[in-house]
Amino acid sequence: MKKLMLLAAVAVFGLSSVNAQEVKFGAKAGVNFSTFGGDYEDVKSRTSFHVGGMAEISISEKFAFQPELLYSSVGAKADEGDGELKLDYISIPLMAKYMVAEGFSIEAGPQIGILASAKSEGGGEDVDVKDETNGIDFGVGLGASYRMDTGLNFGLRYNLGLSNVNDAEDSDDFSFQNNVFQISVGYFFN
Repeated sequence: MKKLMLLAAVAVFGLSSVNAQEVKFGAKAGVNFSTFGGDYEDVKSRTSFHVGGMAEISISEKFAFQPELLYSSVGAKADEGDGELKLDYISIPLMAKYMVAEGFSIEAGPQIGILASAKSEGGGEDVDVKDETNGIDFGVGLGASYRMDTGLNFGLRYNLGLSNVNDAEDSDDFSFQNNVFQISVGYFFN
């Protein structure tokens, strides 16, 4: 009985602290500048976009947790010619935020990407290469953001890919990762 009362007290305390946390929801969109790291050579940056939603869960006055759900288009272009590899992901960044000053924060955390499509373009042809591309992409993000009192916010983030994008037969011999620089504009609704 004492254990049950203790468990109930802990649950009530836990729920009251969750209710005390401030949760804000918002949307964001922006531009991606992506390329590949690893064994991929002779590539240049591909410019594309990301769009989605986010939540900010205040843990304390200085710390917050910001999970996001984004549609993000990345890839790279061939240094010469018109070749391009386009990779589209449903990305789930899980960012820890530290408020440095009024409105300004730095953020870091892991990111998981679920492959939505993969296309190799060049010579007037589009080839589906999803079967040769790893379906899950792991990475880590590091960035900074500034939020105005109106809810409008601006962010810069670099996502460093940690997992091999290549899932073809030569994946052990030829490994490359997504590297993406993002510039975002967003708005928190409450």
